[in-house]
Amino acid sequence: MSTPLRTTYPVPVEDLIPAARKLAAKAGGVPSQNRLMKHFRIGKDKAKAIRLTLIEEDTAATGTHLHPVPDPYETAPETEAAPTNDEMPRAAAGEASPQVTAPAEPVIVADSTQSEGVPAVAPDGPDPVRTWPVLLLALPAFVAVWSGWVGLGTLTGFGVVHPLPGIADGFTINSAITLPIGVETYAAFALRVWLSGQVPASARRFAKWSALSALVLGALGQVAYHLLEAAGVTQAPWQITTVVACLPVAVLGMGAALAHLVHAGPQPARKPSRFHQFRTRLFKNGEK
Repeated sequence: MSTPLRTTYPVPVEDLIPAARKLAAKAGGVPSQNRLMKHFRIGKDKAKAIRLTLIEEDTAATGTHLHPVPDPYETAPETEAAPTNDEMPRAAAGEASPQVTAPAEPVIVADSTQSEGVPAVAPDGPDPVRTWPVLLLALPAFVAVWSGWVGLGTLTGFGVVHPLPGIADGFTINSAITLPIGVETYAAFALRVWLSGQVPASARRFAKWSALSALVLGALGQVAYHLLEAAGVTQAPWQITTVVACLPVAVLGMGAALAHLVHAGPQPARKPSRFHQFRTRLFKNGEK
């Protein structure tokens, strides 16, 4: 099964040809341009060049060729001299005046005896798997996660605050909602960056571990809230309060770092440290 080539740099057309041949063999014919663009995630020009190459290879393999067919109405020999003046030749007595027709260019047709085995261009494959059920799965999870984080925030000192004193004294907000918005949104964002395969290696590695950490931290937060609620605790212990109070700052830092790594260019080569150089020389001397 052919799989798209994923890399951070543009892939030349020559490197995509082998994978395109496998895709054509699987589909039973030359894939369409849209399918090549979608399968390999390339632009229109590259997809067009790959498709033309596949068509030429398929034509060469099946032996289909084109040949010119002369016009059946053109019967005058080539050696016959044409009239030198612009006037039409006069007809003989009792004969109709000849009609002058423009010479027709040779018509190029395909040899029908050898083109029967040429497979037709295969249509696009089946529709991709729909992802709308994820929305249905997210609705109950959103309710449970939201209520859990808000409840834990209430137990750890989060609550109604006046963010604009002296400017809008009547405007209030419950600071507990910052926990589900920050933690769960970052987990989903980091998971998307990790699985996209379109970012530098350093950004993908950071997104992987930070996404897993955010998901584990979110699960621990839900467990802590339900345990405290089941035990009838109205005020969380100071250890849990300390960890929950640091979450907004931690999420902001990880989000800023991940965004910077996503837009950063290729990483420069690391120069070996002096300790590494000394250890390398020491091992070489020991081998001698």
